Amino acid sequence: MTKDRLDENSARGLFWTRMFSRSLQFGLDFLILSFAFVAAYLLRFEFSLSEESFFKMVVQLPLVLLVEFLGLFLAGVYSFIWRYVGLADLWAFLKAILGAGFVLLLMRLALPAVLGHWQVPLSIILMNTVFAFAGIVSLRVLRRVVYERYERHRSGNGDSRDLKPVLLVGAGRAGVLVVKEIQGRGDMGLRILGFVDDDPQKQGAVVQGVKVLGTSRDLPRLARELEADHVIITMAQASRQQLKRIMEICERAGIKTRIIPGLYEIVEGRVEVSSIRDVEIEDLLGREPVQLEQESLAEFLGGKTVMVTGAGGSIGSEISRQLARFAPGTLLLLERAEFVLFEIDRELRALHPELEIVPLVADVGDEKRIRALMGKFRPEIVFHAAAHKHVPMMETNPTEAIKNNVLGTWTIGSVAGEVGAEAFVMISTDKAVNPTSVMGASKRVAELAVQELNSKYSTSYVAVRFGNVMGSAGSVIPIFREQILKGGPVTVTHPEMVRYFMTIPEASQLVLQAGAMGAGGEIFVLDMGDPVRILDLAKDMISLSGFNPYEDIDIVFSGIRPGEKLYEELQTVGEDISKTRHPKIFIGKIVPYPSEEVKAALRELGEISLNGQETDIRACLSRILPEARLSR
Repeated sequence: MTKDRLDENSARGLFWTRMFSRSLQFGLDFLILSFAFVAAYLLRFEFSLSEESFFKMVVQLPLVLLVEFLGLFLAGVYSFIWRYVGLADLWAFLKAILGAGFVLLLMRLALPAVLGHWQVPLSIILMNTVFAFAGIVSLRVLRRVVYERYERHRSGNGDSRDLKPVLLVGAGRAGVLVVKEIQGRGDMGLRILGFVDDDPQKQGAVVQGVKVLGTSRDLPRLARELEADHVIITMAQASRQQLKRIMEICERAGIKTRIIPGLYEIVEGRVEVSSIRDVEIEDLLGREPVQLEQESLAEFLGGKTVMVTGAGGSIGSEISRQLARFAPGTLLLLERAEFVLFEIDRELRALHPELEIVPLVADVGDEKRIRALMGKFRPEIVFHAAAHKHVPMMETNPTEAIKNNVLGTWTIGSVAGEVGAEAFVMISTDKAVNPTSVMGASKRVAELAVQELNSKYSTSYVAVRFGNVMGSAGSVIPIFREQILKGGPVTVTHPEMVRYFMTIPEASQLVLQAGAMGAGGEIFVLDMGDPVRILDLAKDMISLSGFNPYEDIDIVFSGIRPGEKLYEELQTVGEDISKTRHPKIFIGKIVPYPSEEVKAALRELGEISLNGQETDIRACLSRILPEARLSR
């Protein structure tokens, strides 16, 4: 049988399955509504109907059913999936039945006396409305209960002894969603013992049929008495402090802890609420979700040709994902590494089949290629994320740092201005502040280049500074995770080293927001929150992996590497940071360098990078940036 024939048969089977389900529901509603009307008549006449009353009931029944079914159809009741009908859908049922009752009431009052046999008595209208609403809602509740029990039995989890007993921490909205998922599915293998919540008003309350048994302080006792297999944190927006406190309580009591995905992941559709997983270090470092100005971003990006350089990297790929949400006219993905470009291109095409995506293999430093591409596609918005970012590696390859981070930025920024782009947003770093590394210094010079370009073209050029992003390629978290998997040791450069951390989605969303806010020439600084000590990070990751720091997995200090700082800074001495209308975005009021100095520096760096004289590069960077403290 051909594939087309199979598809046709599958579609026909699906059609008849849906029709049978809808026809069955229609038939059951017919019986319920008929019974409700007959019951109302019987109660009205105390179960003793005269021939005349019986005749009127039989005559009025089709009219009443017609009006009620019309109300149900107009309210959209038959578009609901009965398995998922909940409290939010009750209003539609209530509107349908009340509407039908109102129509019958108008007919009772408006019809002339000669049509008296069509006039339904007021008392019967009232009782029928109550019975009909209760009946059709109860029918759907009953079908849902039967279906959920069938699903649990079909999955082989009918015996509660086979289910893992769990306690849920957090009886809020996310907790309710988790309970519904666990109770409504038979394949999760969990049995809920109860809720734990620190809200005093919830103590002893019953939420979705599950009782709140105590507060987080009671977790050790409850887990021991109820023999809980593990605890699930069901707070979709839990703060870092809340998670850490709960984790410490469970760790001291020897209780395994799991968590539901974050609200951002759920809203984005990447995971379901039921995708319960182990607690990860990103959860403890996580921050409040970013609130974006949706309207301004839609106006800034919607329908336009947008280019992302370094589109296959950690930041570039996430910027591309975020951009796709705002329906640009064309999304240009520029990347010199073929494999990562293939991956992000494939991912976005699957998620957004309606979006025009163009993958472009190119190096931002290849001026002829960049001119050809930008001349052809003429991007209106450019997000420049292509860069070399690994600090120790750029210390041993300074010429590459200059060619990519400085000269590449100047090349693509210049061409963007020449083709008339509206905005150019460069991704910078906190390592550009008082730089001690070639990488940091190269990004600071790139900021100067962007400010120079802003004075030369009508394009709005801005730079955005932020610190480490969790999970990016080459960052500390994946390295620690790999070391733990190998049994250690975990290497920390210095016991007092601290860093700022953001999630990749948070950083990328704020980059988009800063781009929409920029007037031109600004260097935006993102709110990085509180710094995190790397030693504490290592200890938390070891503990979350089920080991004891220094006992099961050792921690050793390897020493500060070339170009690294103990503390990252967000602004240079003499810089002034001012607020913007967005609480997580600030503007660094940084005086631009004189135009001739910037141009001369760029020419000199270009010549030195071609000659490959590494010591000359450091000397040149030190002359350009008096605040730099580069090793020789």
